[in-house]
Amino acid sequence: MQLKLKLTIAAAIAAVAGMASAQEVVKIGHVGPVSGPQGHYGKDNENGARMAIDDLNAKGVTIGGKKVKFELMAEDDAADPKQGTAAAQKLCDAKVAGVVGHLNSGVTIPASKIYNDCGVPMVTGAATNPNLTKPGYDTTYRIIANDNALGAALAAYAADTLKLKTVAVIDDRTAYGQGLASVFKKVAAEKGIKIVEEQFTTDKSTDFMAILTAIKAKNPDAVFFGGMDAQAGPMLRQMAQLGMTKQKYFGGDGFCTTELAKLSAGAPTLANVVCAVGGASLEKMPGGKDWKTRYDAKFPGQFQVYSPYKYDATMLLADAMVRAGSSDPKKYIPELKKSNYQGVTAKISFEANGEMKNPAVTLFAYKNNDKVPLN
Repeated sequence: MQLKLKLTIAAAIAAVAGMASAQEVVKIGHVGPVSGPQGHYGKDNENGARMAIDDLNAKGVTIGGKKVKFELMAEDDAADPKQGTAAAQKLCDAKVAGVVGHLNSGVTIPASKIYNDCGVPMVTGAATNPNLTKPGYDTTYRIIANDNALGAALAAYAADTLKLKTVAVIDDRTAYGQGLASVFKKVAAEKGIKIVEEQFTTDKSTDFMAILTAIKAKNPDAVFFGGMDAQAGPMLRQMAQLGMTKQKYFGGDGFCTTELAKLSAGAPTLANVVCAVGGASLEKMPGGKDWKTRYDAKFPGQFQVYSPYKYDATMLLADAMVRAGSSDPKKYIPELKKSNYQGVTAKISFEANGEMKNPAVTLFAYKNNDKVPLN
C-alpha cells in the first residue's frame, strides 16, 4: 500500500512537472543604456518593461489556447550604436518574439535594420528621430511623437506665446540632438525668429564655457539645446555662472527629466527651461495616475520619462500575439499593424509606416525644481 502511494505521488509530481515544461515561454527583449551617464533613463525604461511582464504573468495570458509565461531579456546598449547593434543581434539570435527599445535615435536607427533582417518587431517609446520610420520596415513601430512634432511645438511656443525674436542653437551632433535642432531652426525661422548663433558639442561633454561665452556675446532671447540631460544640467549651471539668467532654455524630451533638477544643482536658470515630451503628461494619460502609483511602489525614486511608454510597448506586443493566436512574429506582425490598443499612455494605433496616429505633445517647465506641464 505504501509503495502504491509513493508511486501515485511520484506520478502526480511528474504530471505537474510535465505541465510546467509544456507551458510556452515567450521572450521579449528590452534594450537601453543602463550604464553610463544615461543609465537613469535606461533603468527607468527597463523598469517599465519589467512591470508589464510582471502584470502579464500575474494575469495569466493565453496565446493560441496555451497559457504562456513571459520573460524579459534585458540588454545594455550604453547609448552606443556599436553596442546597440550587437545587443540587437544577440536578441535576434536568442529568438525573442519582440523587442522594446531603444532610447537613443542614433542607436535605434541602425538596430532597426538588424531587427528587420531577422524579422523581429521592435516598438520604441523613446527614440524620436523621424528617419527611424523612413525605410518603411514592417518591424519598426513608434508610440510617441517624433521630432517633427516636438521641434515644431517648441518653436511655436517660442514665437507665438513668448514672442521671442532671437535664439542661439546648440546640438550634440547625435541623430537625436541634430535632428531636433534642425526642425526647431526651420520652424522658428518660418515664424520670424532669427537664429543668431549655432554651436555644436558632443554627448560626452560637460564643459560648455567657450560655447556659452560665444553665445552670450550675441545676447539672444533664448538658447535651444538638442541633447540629453547629462549635458543640459551642467550647461544650465554654467549659464548661471556667466550671468545668462534671462535667456529661455528650450529642448526636447532628451533632457525633460526629473533628473535635470539634480544635474543643474539648483541653478536659477532651471526656471527658464521649456522642454517638450512626445506624449501626454501623466495627469492626462488615460491610466497615468494609477500606473505611476504602482510604479513608485515597485521602483521608488526611479521614474524619469519613458517607462509608461515602455510598459505600453510591452503590453502592445502581447496584445498582438493574443489576437493572432501566436507569438511567431510572422503571424502576429499583421495584427500589430492593425493595433487599436488602449494603453496607459494613449489609445495606440499606427500609420502605414509604423508611426503612431495622432500622438500628443506636452510642454513642461520647472517650478521649485519640480517638472510641471504647461499644456
